[in-house]
Amino acid sequence: MDLKDISSVYFVGAGGIGMSALIRYFLAKGKQVGGYDRVSSGLTDALNQEGAVIHFEDDIHLIPEAFRLPASTLVVYTPAVSESHQELTWFRNNGFEIMKRAQVLGEITQSSKGLCIAGTHGKTTTSSMVAHLLKQSHIDCSAFLGGILKNYNSNLALSDTSDFTVIEADEFDRSFHWLHPYMAVITSADPDHLDIYGTPEAYRESFEYFTSLIRPGGCLVMKEGISLTPQLAAGVTLYTYSGTNKADFYADHIRIGNGEIYFDFAGPGIRMADVRLGVPMKVNIENGIAAMAIAWLNGATEEEIKKGMASFQGAQRRFDFRLKNSHIVLIDDYAHHPEELKESILSVKALYPDKKLTGVFQPHLYSRTRDFADEFASSLSLLDELILLDIYPAREEPIPGVSSRIIFDKATVPDKKRCSKEQLPDVMASGTYEVVLMLGAGDIDRLVEPVKQILDKCPPE
Repeated sequence: MDLKDISSVYFVGAGGIGMSALIRYFLAKGKQVGGYDRVSSGLTDALNQEGAVIHFEDDIHLIPEAFRLPASTLVVYTPAVSESHQELTWFRNNGFEIMKRAQVLGEITQSSKGLCIAGTHGKTTTSSMVAHLLKQSHIDCSAFLGGILKNYNSNLALSDTSDFTVIEADEFDRSFHWLHPYMAVITSADPDHLDIYGTPEAYRESFEYFTSLIRPGGCLVMKEGISLTPQLAAGVTLYTYSGTNKADFYADHIRIGNGEIYFDFAGPGIRMADVRLGVPMKVNIENGIAAMAIAWLNGATEEEIKKGMASFQGAQRRFDFRLKNSHIVLIDDYAHHPEELKESILSVKALYPDKKLTGVFQPHLYSRTRDFADEFASSLSLLDELILLDIYPAREEPIPGVSSRIIFDKATVPDKKRCSKEQLPDVMASGTYEVVLMLGAGDIDRLVEPVKQILDKCPPE
């Protein structure tokens, strides 16, 4: 099916952050857009207000007439949806064209210069940085992101003039194998999604195959030290980058203090002094180096890059400062993998070295909790205080013997508590805090505002 010929698009799993960018894309193209999601959210509310028609019961009778013609309707689904889903089954049984989200992205971007950002962690921030650097430069770009970029209050950016498209490349279910990168970044390849891949080796091999998809004439920008063997086609250049060590692109003369971070950007034929991070977290130094490398390689000027880095506001739920006053700080972060937690916690401690750091963490998936319990405990033990919530199941059924307690019992934080999300407001109201970091990829984001209101009432000690 040629995307130009369709008149309507139906999304099964419409409320996901990646799916919503496609919904906005097709709405912008004048298509009728509808779909299903399991629960309503602020994002689905926004999409309905923007013109989509999304419902929240798996019922084929709720599919509007506009989406019942196979010849003119494309069905897009997320792999997180069960194979037994009634609506998806109906579409399959009635001859509809059905694609994964990544397949559609591959079709949309095949004729453009795709700048694809992949990695276990760091990809949302890095892709958002790349999009902002290019968007505010003379290069411009379109972008499909996995987070709401606060500079534009959207996860979608469109350009009528640029042939660059920034794509957050998702490794879940090998989705990024559908893409056709012109340039790619790999920020990390720490094993994850072992419920899908089975082994860490299979996970890494998936990234290696992704590198083989880069077009001749393009390049791979890969974090130094990642244990991958890229499978690059002839005519594809490999660059390394680092936020701490010398690589092809690297940060030098790093200065952290007074809530600010400055560094020099160095690379082949370029040295850029006094770059200021708009979101001053230590981990964003290396994210920024990767983003600046891509922008520089594609023609952004030094002045444009420095201006873009300083004005970058970040993506929602990625080191998202929700409260910041003279005596208390609240940060919301999407981190849900042990290595992400470690980087997040160390970045906050570097910014506030003399403050007590309290972490509120909601584990995501029973399988991930089971597979990485020791690593989660090790990362969370870097905190001064831990408040651990129950596991957010997402797409999974409970696994016998697996709960957040298996992390809790291994964590060596002297001050630790375990509670349900319903109990969290009362637990928070009974404590004293300096810096609070809320972590997780489940529905912990719905607790951020209640916690903010509690902390906002805390008097200075």
